[in-house]
Amino acid sequence: MSLLHVIILAVVQGLAELLPISSSAHVIVAEKLMGMDPAAPETTLLLVMLHTGTMFAVIVYFWRRWRRAFFQNRLDRKNFAIALILAVILTATVGGVVTEGIEKVLLRHQPHAWVEQLFDRLDLIASALATVGVLILTAGLLTQRTEPPPPGAEMTPGQAMWIGAVQGLSLPFRGFSRSGATISTAMLAGVAKMRAEDFSFALAVVLTPAAIAREGWRVLESQRGHLGPLMPSVTSSLYGALFAFLAGLLALKWLSRWLEEGRWYWFGVYCLIFALAVAFLYRSGY
Repeated sequence: MSLLHVIILAVVQGLAELLPISSSAHVIVAEKLMGMDPAAPETTLLLVMLHTGTMFAVIVYFWRRWRRAFFQNRLDRKNFAIALILAVILTATVGGVVTEGIEKVLLRHQPHAWVEQLFDRLDLIASALATVGVLILTAGLLTQRTEPPPPGAEMTPGQAMWIGAVQGLSLPFRGFSRSGATISTAMLAGVAKMRAEDFSFALAVVLTPAAIAREGWRVLESQRGHLGPLMPSVTSSLYGALFAFLAGLLALKWLSRWLEEGRWYWFGVYCLIFALAVAFLYRSGY
């Protein structure tokens, strides 16, 4: 894996991870077009570092906004904690049930079945992209026709549970954008746009370490605990994390601007177009 490949994947990951267009779909397509193996241990290690870079981009970008939105006083902190806990519980429940169902039913005949074995299936990615594209498009267009909720309105437990449940679907399905699904669900549930964005990415920071740990465990298991062969990839992966961090900051500024200006639905249009492109690649034999 060359440094150029690493930088390309880092920029793709940083932009697509934090825009509502599915980083996993873009990274997998980019890997296939560059002749890389998405399931290779060194590629998985790189993705772990790229996710780490984008997570720090989220923390740097949102820290002050989170303090204003969720930590002004004791009541704000309490309401935020309740909403976060409920969303995480629903995410773990829905994501866990769906993942377990896939591994125990669809992949029951495969040894050491992991849902990740389906992650490079372009036909499944295209379907997930189309689904989240419709969701984003619907949320963006409907919210333009309705009276917006007060910007400072507190999120209800029911709204948090809906957001968490839909987020759970992004765990096993590559192409189903986590940020696109959660922000769109929040908007459709009556949450103010900026609060929806703040809460969505707060959830991301809570869940990303668990996702990184799962991917890291896959690397260890694939190498049977011996990381020596992967050591040459560590330095390039660190460079990747840096580029993913910088690209992530740029993506977040872009997302916030389009969300505020009422152009959210264009991300849905993009997902639908990209779904067609991925379906074409699948039909072409990738």
